[in-house]
Amino acid sequence: MKKLQLLGNITPAQFLRDYWHKKPLLIKGAIPGFKPLLKLDKLLEAAAQNHVESRLVTHVDGEWNMQHGPLTELPPRTQREWTLLVQGVNLLDERAEALLREFRFIPDARLDDLMVSYATDGGGVGPHFDSYDVFLLQAQGKRRWKISAQQDLSLVEGLPLKILSNFEAEEEFVLEPGDMLYLPPQYAHDGVAEGECMTYSIGFRSPSFQELGEAFLQFMADSIDLPGRYADPELQPAKNPAEIPREMLANITEELNKVRFDEEDVTIFFGEYMSEPKHNVFFTPPAKPLTVGRFMEAAARRGLKLSPKTLMLYRGKHVFINGESFAVGRADKVVLDVLANERRIDGATLAKASDDVLDALYTWYADGWVELV
Repeated sequence: MKKLQLLGNITPAQFLRDYWHKKPLLIKGAIPGFKPLLKLDKLLEAAAQNHVESRLVTHVDGEWNMQHGPLTELPPRTQREWTLLVQGVNLLDERAEALLREFRFIPDARLDDLMVSYATDGGGVGPHFDSYDVFLLQAQGKRRWKISAQQDLSLVEGLPLKILSNFEAEEEFVLEPGDMLYLPPQYAHDGVAEGECMTYSIGFRSPSFQELGEAFLQFMADSIDLPGRYADPELQPAKNPAEIPREMLANITEELNKVRFDEEDVTIFFGEYMSEPKHNVFFTPPAKPLTVGRFMEAAARRGLKLSPKTLMLYRGKHVFINGESFAVGRADKVVLDVLANERRIDGATLAKASDDVLDALYTWYADGWVELV
């Protein structure tokens, strides 16, 4: 896929300065002549699979209902007001993966996935807000979007969906194929299909600090080293046996205060955390893996590429891939940075890799993390 303009007549730098996290942007003709990358039958097949996250939202006689996949039965296409949502379509189709990667002016550590929403006439998921940035690309048919910067984000109680109780639209747009709407986090919006339609949502990761904090403490548990054992050689007779002695608490506090972490600890934690594949992602090793020698010959001739499911990041000397991390020397880092940034590497660049990196690449190939081009 050739490089797309996506943002109309502004550059990524202008977009990030003026719109990212700040205000919506409507881009008419973001991808001129755009057509759906997956036909509806392929989308329905995906929704029926156990490892694909999908949801069916229906709105019948004023009642909202949501059903989680796998979805083996769907309403007829002639029925109004139902929506099929399929997450992670970029993992199922190379063209969807290529489209998602067009948004890499945002760092990979923030880029999440491409979700496809298919809706019949009148279909939608109600007025709501997301906790993350999103690009809404119209792929087929028309969808009318109403949006609002309202501060009141209270929800209707007792519904299976998070629907705003007091939505008041401030702007309204009709998106046609190739049009795209960017919305910052917590911007209220309601999209309703006008006839059959498909919308592609490019979403971004925005973990809460609470989530990160809990995960970091679990990560640090493996590296804490506090030798010794509690002792109290100066213990005095207890006046109140059930009361925890002040000296005991002071001793414990002093030892626990020896737990320290620095920026490198945070770097390793965050790189592993953000490169960890989602729980429903499974890698498929090659059915008949080549021997090491033949793999090296083929890689030198054809080059390698990351599996669409692989998440690869780096910072400084640390390289992260699918939740694992390791430190590399300067020469190997040059090679691996190319693979991470380009998501592929040619034979000429591979020739500069050390034996350790080549061994790692073969292991990743055997695990289904990298593929021959």
